[in-house]
Amino acid sequence: MTITQTPRHPPVGGDPRSPAVLRKVSLRTRLRRDGPLLVMAVPIVVLLLVFAYVPMLGNVIAWKDYSPYTGILDSPWVGWRNFERVVADEAFWSAVANTLAITAFQLVFYFPVPIVLALVLNTLLSARIKMTIQAITYLPHFFSWVIVVAIFQQIFGGAGLLNEFLTSRGYEPLEIMTNPDVFILLLTAQSVWRDAGWGMIVFLAALSTVQTEQYEAAAVDGASALRRMWHITLPALKPVIILLLILRLGDSLSVGFEQLILQREAVGAQAAEVLDTFVYYTGVIYGDWSYGAAAGLIKGVVSMLLVVGANKVAHVFGEAGVYQR
Repeated sequence: MTITQTPRHPPVGGDPRSPAVLRKVSLRTRLRRDGPLLVMAVPIVVLLLVFAYVPMLGNVIAWKDYSPYTGILDSPWVGWRNFERVVADEAFWSAVANTLAITAFQLVFYFPVPIVLALVLNTLLSARIKMTIQAITYLPHFFSWVIVVAIFQQIFGGAGLLNEFLTSRGYEPLEIMTNPDVFILLLTAQSVWRDAGWGMIVFLAALSTVQTEQYEAAAVDGASALRRMWHITLPALKPVIILLLILRLGDSLSVGFEQLILQREAVGAQAAEVLDTFVYYTGVIYGDWSYGAAAGLIKGVVSMLLVVGANKVAHVFGEAGVYQR
């Protein structure tokens, strides 16, 4: 028996999604159609312009000997002198080393935690238990870093619950909150407790797009739970993991300014000085505005290069990344 297919004819007037038809829609029609959406976007655009893009014009002080008393326009030009000072400053490179060490450590020991939590929750059948665990894990995200550091101080500080328990049993108290040698572990533990549950939501949203029929078909074919996770769950998470990893690399030189500055005095600048705190202290506290602006610009350029490079790598592996080619 021969089956003949009737050729499909395009609708009268052409495919409404084709570029030729889209070009026929006038600007006035598109504005009338998308007007409510454009109006809703206006406040966000204004906020970005006022608080993000307009302040970027002030970066010109990196090429000047800026003083607040003379103003930006009247401050003399010094060319690349401030950038040369930054590159020759050992304190700057110490801050870079601390920043990269904290970033690398958290990339290994913090970034996978939300993924693991999402995979574990995805295996639970009870929706009530799943929602309860979600609420408990992402609730700390709404605490400010002041509260988070205070909670850790009450538990792990010199007079905290842990040391009180140890001294009551005849053991020596532990120095955790003031020990620079374990400061990177403390930072990572605080970040995991505060933000791992919030990051888990993104991966759970990606897993919600996976049809349950795929798991059922794999189970019927004899696939174990581990194989179902490897061949169904992880491929569904792969685009989100790569996207968040690229964003994480782009933000790698910004490692929790508020979290670090609250604990900087306790452990010392040698352990807690990162690029953000370095720029803050040199530019704002010590009044060397041009030097701080130059250091901040170097950090911004390196962060942009990290995003572009990671996005290129994502394209090599066939992923969309942050933006297309």
